[in-house]
Amino acid sequence: MNIFRLIGDMSHLLAIVLLLLKMWKTRSCAGISGKSQILFALVFASRYLDLFTAYISLYNSIMKVFFISTSLLTVYLMYFKFRATYDSNHDTFRVEFLVVPVGGLAFLVNHEFSALEILWTFSIYLESVAILPQLFMMSKTGEAETITSHYLFALGSYRALYILNWVYRYYFEGFFDLIAVVAGCVQTILYCDFFYLYITKGFGKESGFERKEAQLTSIEVV
Repeated sequence: MNIFRLIGDMSHLLAIVLLLLKMWKTRSCAGISGKSQILFALVFASRYLDLFTAYISLYNSIMKVFFISTSLLTVYLMYFKFRATYDSNHDTFRVEFLVVPVGGLAFLVNHEFSALEILWTFSIYLESVAILPQLFMMSKTGEAETITSHYLFALGSYRALYILNWVYRYYFEGFFDLIAVVAGCVQTILYCDFFYLYITKGFGKESGFERKEAQLTSIEVV
């Protein structure tokens, strides 16, 4: 554990708490991509299958339980409790174009050809692109609520901080995981357009992004 990983984890926690509070307080999931949330639930479910077979630390176990439970709770709120407010008309990203290639890549490029290792690798690859449906949805609507913007900024910050964590671990511990690092860099790059808009629009103080400025040019209709 180092300061970059700790702050990164706290940023990740903050992102999820902000999202859940937004939905619960407004009784709405408007502006949130259900497809991204399903992908994140799949990420945590496949990554933490070792929860009951490999104990690392109390902190590690608590974090695993938190991420699995909150991701499933988010999906439940979106597709059941607040289903009437879910904007399925704009949440149209073809997630099969992410899941299938990622699954194939996990089989081909992994550290060890075993079920748990392949699923862990799959979760790493999938997490790097899981935010695409949310960014695509924002590009279609041309706007984002302030709290949704804060959620995305915290989520992107978590991954950027993890890159610093890997740099720290490489220099001070000699640890280097190519799969995690490459996937993390890809994920951070995907947030770059959003980071720019978030900062130039006054750190999310505006009620929404203007349509032309919110176009994420790297995402096309698929």
